Amino acid sequence: MNNNKIEKIIAGLKTVYMPGKFRFADPFKVLISVMLSQRTKDENTYKVAMRLFSTLGTPEKLSAASEKTIKEIIKSSGFYRVKAKNIKKVSQILLARHNGKVPSGFDDLMKLPGVGRKTANCVLVFAFNKPAIPVDTHVHRISNRLRLVKTKTPEKTEKALSKIIPRKYWIPINELMVRFGQKICKPVNPQCPSCPINNLCPSSKL
Repeated sequence: MNNNKIEKIIAGLKTVYMPGKFRFADPFKVLISVMLSQRTKDENTYKVAMRLFSTLGTPEKLSAASEKTIKEIIKSSGFYRVKAKNIKKVSQILLARHNGKVPSGFDDLMKLPGVGRKTANCVLVFAFNKPAIPVDTHVHRISNRLRLVKTKTPEKTEKALSKIIPRKYWIPINELMVRFGQKICKPVNPQCPSCPINNLCPSSKL
């Protein structure tokens, strides 16, 4: 992959970027927010997370709360039953094994219930400012449309991107592509005429 092309793509993505809402100083809130965000729109995730943290914002409080209570609070979040169960378990594990702290290592994060590669990488990036490439549906779709990769799964996309994206862009790449995917490169009817990098995109409909 031509590094000059990647630089131009990154520059184009920055022109439509808007800061996200899910940055918290507390790694625990980052972790729980990302868990809540699974299969849920960002706007709804933010509202649910803030509602949850207003009363149960620590591992101690969440581990002591009943699943029923957690379910009621996060009910507007997709798959809330599974999320409530995992959130409670994660809180208990953090207290029992990590002194109530969120681990900053990928392998330790992956051992937590309900935490997959995307969630673990998000925590590394947004909670600890560590280089990682979280791949969600937006990152997977856009990377393939731009022919940066040719992959079938997010995990394969992550591995492929890590080989071609300069490490200095690992931290911002998720947010850049997510915002771009929400505003321009949508799953259906992408807004190619207003895309700042359509001249670099083999999938452009122009």
